[in-house]
Amino acid sequence: MKIPIKVLLADDHTIVRNGIISLLRNESSIEIISEASNGTDVINQLKAGLQPDIIVTDINLSGINGIELTTIIRARYPKVKIIILTTLDHENYVSQSLDAGASGFLLKNVNIEEVIFAIKNVALGYKYVCTAITIKLLAQSRGRFAIGPSSILKPDIELSKREIEILALIADGFTNSEIAEKLFTSKRTIEGNRQSLLDKTGKKNTAALINFVVRNGIID
Repeated sequence: MKIPIKVLLADDHTIVRNGIISLLRNESSIEIISEASNGTDVINQLKAGLQPDIIVTDINLSGINGIELTTIIRARYPKVKIIILTTLDHENYVSQSLDAGASGFLLKNVNIEEVIFAIKNVALGYKYVCTAITIKLLAQSRGRFAIGPSSILKPDIELSKREIEILALIADGFTNSEIAEKLFTSKRTIEGNRQSLLDKTGKKNTAALINFVVRNGIID
């Protein structure tokens, strides 16, 4: 039996923690092993010997905020990965979180399926930024980039019609489940397609993938 991904959930709102725990209850690949209401509590639990694979934390925590907590955890416990889960969608928070060492950034309006997808990908060593943030950052940056030799599609990359169709739906903000429903296939298949696209293009997350295919004119 596959060992579940061990998660510590940090949020200063009990109702948020309870909601996430409830939604993840039937996901056998993920186990919430502990929860915390502030950054100090997280650090104390790690000092006491708790060994999560991933910490999912809000930015707005009392005392030590989520970005400061990420910096501390990455320095003291480098094997523990961090996913930021917040309502703060400004690009500065995204860059500060990733610079601090976070492996993922999610907005609280994402559905539970995207949370699960992010946790699984971060556990595998990938970085993940939620689709909503990806689209927002892409829209802000599209005017700054000019297509040049460095952005031309690598000649050894071949994308199928179905992969291009999936890319367009990802860029439009659809989740894996929604894409699966539209294309009459399973969510697992779409997850595999998404990972294959990351591997083919050599990109580490959805934001980089969408930026790459838009700059290369693969999708509009």
